[in-house]
Amino acid sequence: MTQSLSPEARLEELGLVLPPAIPSIANFAPALLDGGLLYLSGQGPRDATGYRFGKVGADVSADEAREHARLVGLSLLAVIRQELGSLDRVRRVVRLFGMVNATPDFVLHSRVIDGCSDLMCAVFGEEAGRHARSAVGVGSLPGNITVEIEAVVAVHS
Repeated sequence: MTQSLSPEARLEELGLVLPPAIPSIANFAPALLDGGLLYLSGQGPRDATGYRFGKVGADVSADEAREHARLVGLSLLAVIRQELGSLDRVRRVVRLFGMVNATPDFVLHSRVIDGCSDLMCAVFGEEAGRHARSAVGVGSLPGNITVEIEAVVAVHS
């Protein structure tokens, strides 16, 4: 894959199709642009069949949850495109905050959230896609989803 490709062209080259961005399900905006930063609300893992549920470390493996985090990344990209009109307006991914609905003894949170981080680097390139990040385990997430990730991206004006 050529590094000089735009994010939209990389997405196409990777054969990825973004899901439709869904409206917020509570009293918050899916994204908020403030100055040169786009703040993205947390997204859960969903595909054409629906959301992914369960406790990582009990009924969901780390590898399955990593794929769920990748699905979340696709949803985040869909919200970015909806808000900005094109992924090409992203200057860089600044930060991801990933939460894993995990058992108390689960310790592979970073491995799970890498599913989203790897996607961002593939779409935006290593320099613009590499970001600051937190990956934490939590006792539960809304609706018992496996993973929730929020993001901050810097945009070209």
